[in-house]
Amino acid sequence: MDPETKAKIARQFIEAIPFSRALNMKLDEIGNGVAMISMPYDERLIGDAHRGVIHGGAISALMDTCGGAAVVSHPESPGGTATIDLRIDYMRAATPHSRIIARAECYHITRSVAFVSAVALNEGEEAPIATAKGAFTVDPSRKGKG
Repeated sequence: MDPETKAKIARQFIEAIPFSRALNMKLDEIGNGVAMISMPYDERLIGDAHRGVIHGGAISALMDTCGGAAVVSHPESPGGTATIDLRIDYMRAATPHSRIIARAECYHITRSVAFVSAVALNEGEEAPIATAKGAFTVDPSRKGKG
């Protein structure tokens, strides 16, 4: 499958998931096993009302979705994927009123598993909110079927 088709599939996948739509996720970049997805600040997603900080569950959903998109866009990926395991290390609270950006890279694919690393940052900041390592399914029966 060519890279443009994979990018289109990834975009449609993200837009089709009601949870991704509810979080207003936007696919900013995709290709060659790398994806970047952003999510705007939304008061409905606050987990700490006193500080106005976005809930960690929304950030984990963003990173998980971004990891799946990275797998789909990898040159060796046959297409669809699902999360097997995702470990997230939270390093700090997200900055209130700031867009959150996740960047994921699929760095290795075997016959049945894809491995991903990801980071979540506030727009314009360098200090990570969280990092993640994950494993995602690869369906070898789809190889070459696009």
